[in-house]
Amino acid sequence: MHRRTEGTDSVLGGLLAVASAATFALNNASLRRGVLTGSVAQAMAITVPMGLPIFFLIALLSGSLGAVFAFSRHAVITLLIAGVVHFVWGRYCNYRATRAIGTNLTAPIQQANLIVALVLAIVVLGETLTPLKLLGIGLILFGPYLALNQQRRNAGSKAAAAEVKGEAKKEIPVFTPRYAEGIVFALLSATGYGVSPVLVRLGLEGKGLGASIAGGLIAYTAATAVMVLFLLWPANLRHALAVKPESAKWFTFSGFLVGISQMFLYMAMALAPVTVVSPINRLSIVFRLYFSKLINPEHEVFGGGVIFGTVVSLAGAALLSLHTEIAAAWLPDAWRPLLDWHWP
Repeated sequence: MHRRTEGTDSVLGGLLAVASAATFALNNASLRRGVLTGSVAQAMAITVPMGLPIFFLIALLSGSLGAVFAFSRHAVITLLIAGVVHFVWGRYCNYRATRAIGTNLTAPIQQANLIVALVLAIVVLGETLTPLKLLGIGLILFGPYLALNQQRRNAGSKAAAAEVKGEAKKEIPVFTPRYAEGIVFALLSATGYGVSPVLVRLGLEGKGLGASIAGGLIAYTAATAVMVLFLLWPANLRHALAVKPESAKWFTFSGFLVGISQMFLYMAMALAPVTVVSPINRLSIVFRLYFSKLINPEHEVFGGGVIFGTVVSLAGAALLSLHTEIAAAWLPDAWRPLLDWHWP
């Protein structure tokens, strides 16, 4: 019974991680549109505080608000740190990278957060890697690679065709990537996004799904407090209030989406190990391509490689969510020793 419950929790946690990845990808596409005319500071001033009322309302409606007081002092401190590390440090660096080199160039570099999260999960949380998880992680990393390669090939073919027709000047985008800044901040964001899942897992103390919303509320409270301190400086407040209406619209939409994405993520962390949730959450790199096409169709391409990459990544997500006992029931008994292997 315990194994069946654990397997069900892992599957549900995996599905919630996929939902988090999809909404996070739509948030990134919206944010990219906003920073075309707005600043990173303006984006932070709008998106970070929005998460607090979202989590408060959900906690209130779900009856989880009282769970805030059920956490130990150590758990509260851990969740507060997780909020600052993820919602302030990780998000700021992500926004800087996105503004400098764009969403599609930032995403592959941020894959490094998966390595950070998995190493910490093994060292700090005592989680293990199994053959199913290793195969799933490999597929999830390989899927985005296929999709992005296809996108670059299609974009290059389109530019070459346009040049032949004498349309090269029309097809060249105005945006010029600032590679040094973008790569540095993409890697820095990966540290925040890699460390925070482990902190969240520790802070939630295995209290279950309802407590995950309360945990997210605590984390967002810390992040919002940091932003309030930032906006107390008159020059920062004036700059934030000077945001253009077009940017404000996209930043608000992005803030709502990232709040919902984090809700799904905290729920997933309450049910499944970091070694399952973090790799699945990287599916956002594939979802970004589709949502970028919807929001900025003139700047994106869509090809067979993107579809194949998505299928490969989703197969990896399924393997990460698959419990060993379920896989053992489908495979010959000779496979059992391999399925039972784990590291460390």
